[in-house]
Amino acid sequence: MKFALVDNNKTAATKGAKGFCPVCGSELIAKCGNIKLHHWAHKGNRICDPWWENETEWHRLWKNNFPVDWQEVILHDEQTGEKHIADIRTTHGLVIEFQHSHLKPEERISRESFYKNIVWVVDGTRLKRDYDRVVKGQVKFHNTNNKGIYLVSDPEQCFPSAWLKSSAPIVFDFRGAESTNDTNDLRKSLFCLYPVRIGQESILVTMSHEFFVKLSINGEWPVLMNNISKFRQSWQYIKDMQKRQQENLTFIRLNQALRYHQNKRRRF
Repeated sequence: MKFALVDNNKTAATKGAKGFCPVCGSELIAKCGNIKLHHWAHKGNRICDPWWENETEWHRLWKNNFPVDWQEVILHDEQTGEKHIADIRTTHGLVIEFQHSHLKPEERISRESFYKNIVWVVDGTRLKRDYDRVVKGQVKFHNTNNKGIYLVSDPEQCFPSAWLKSSAPIVFDFRGAESTNDTNDLRKSLFCLYPVRIGQESILVTMSHEFFVKLSINGEWPVLMNNISKFRQSWQYIKDMQKRQQENLTFIRLNQALRYHQNKRRRF
């Protein structure tokens, strides 16, 4: 982890320092080598939060966009006593989890249930084929009247299927720890999948990394989600109207065909 408690203060790891785990209270050792990121570790192989994963440079870069007080916040269930470390928890109550490694569906469901108000930011560089899939799947991104909002047909063909059943918004980051100056590079944008579909289509919102951070810090993420929800409702209404019109047109054509055959029989 990035922080330990030293004299009850949230402190980053420095060589030779000792601190205490904010979750279990046991002693932590500062690991400050030349290869891995400086971090705190329990003695031995002890892991007090089974949801915690070893951090990459990508994790740290994301965390550093937010105030220290929002990083590695301990949340607990008062009824069960269960405790977990949220990567980011804003003062507005939004939990942001940065996920690099593979996550089992059961754990994803448990985390979403525990944190409730959560958005996932997923490292799309872990598997090279994931970005390639998005590049090829652009043809399935259909423009709407709202800038930056798309409807995606066959989202399973465009994004990692393991995340498509999430009940929370999923933000895919295909840039990773790198940067690019190419304005046409898809990796300059984050790809946010809204958790509720319109029929077989997913709602996709593209935004810059800076815009996502700004929304989260200013407490405007719920506003965006509410706007997308309204967009979904209005678009669903249009889809339903089109379906009813098609059904009515089909009924009219069938009725016309029936009358034609009835009249034809009468003539003979």
